[in-house]
Amino acid sequence: MRAVVLESAYGIDNLKVIEKPDPTPGPGQIVVDITAATLNYRDLATVMAPSGRTPFVPCSDGAGVVSAIGDGVTRVKVGDHVAPLFFQNWFAGDPTPQGLGAALGGTLDGVLQQKVLLSEQGVTRVPAGYSDEEAATLPCAALTAWRGLVIEGKVKSGDVVVVQGTGGVSIFALQFAKAAGAIVIATSSSDEKLERAKALGADHLINYRSTPDWAKEVRRNTDGRGADHVIEVGGAGTFEQSLRAIRLGGKIAVIGILGGFVKDLNVATIFASNAYIHGVTVGSREHFESMTRAIEANGIKPVIDKRFSLDQSRDAFESMKAGAHFGKIVLRL
Repeated sequence: MRAVVLESAYGIDNLKVIEKPDPTPGPGQIVVDITAATLNYRDLATVMAPSGRTPFVPCSDGAGVVSAIGDGVTRVKVGDHVAPLFFQNWFAGDPTPQGLGAALGGTLDGVLQQKVLLSEQGVTRVPAGYSDEEAATLPCAALTAWRGLVIEGKVKSGDVVVVQGTGGVSIFALQFAKAAGAIVIATSSSDEKLERAKALGADHLINYRSTPDWAKEVRRNTDGRGADHVIEVGGAGTFEQSLRAIRLGGKIAVIGILGGFVKDLNVATIFASNAYIHGVTVGSREHFESMTRAIEANGIKPVIDKRFSLDQSRDAFESMKAGAHFGKIVLRL
């Protein structure tokens, strides 16, 4: 089989397509033929990290077909279309060190390979009617948005949700929010992307490049009240604006670090706003299953912006690095 590997150094230029032996499943294990994978910013970060381990197969998000099963496997059968879980040991309940300790494309080799050996517990069915490309968008980006907004945020009809940017997590958050009957305020540095967000249902649009104090604009659009939820993907660079944008008792789902890790913060803003701040690291298999039911019930389809072949992996990562995408970047294996 073919695989993309970071062999001996970090950086996009050191990604190589190599041949690897096909895996053979043992008891309780399965082999999934990965037909599509998608990129997240986290995948770019792992490839660019000087401290990353090598050799290493990147990418957490993929989907494909079960091609072989080991003795005792009962959860799936050959021919089933499945998506591997981001966290291979988190099945239900609250996050634990054990549950978060085995992550594809992190502590474990990822899915940017044509066949992947997994525990039968480490996959879930994909939504009915989804192609493998569509299903490959779900394990990290969609599930992170789902947990942040629905599981932790408990979004409800009439709530105001701010989504930052137009990457995978934010676009899924927009779609889930609209399915719940919420009002969505979308931010972006691109008017063209904002118009595309509007076509997906965004109610208010803010260009944060021309309006850097976008929290003030959020309050203007909510008659001074503020938003109920902010899907915070910018990290240190946007967190203060998020705090100023939420209503009293509002919720901030801290998901990304696009704008950096560390910045001075006026802590008084947190207790003055009575803010609920929760970090969101993807979700469990149980969360995935509830998301799948909601996707099917509401007819939600992912937004795929660009497609690349396995041999174009470097180009795909460069596209992620450029940040010009709207929705998801797919790699066809």
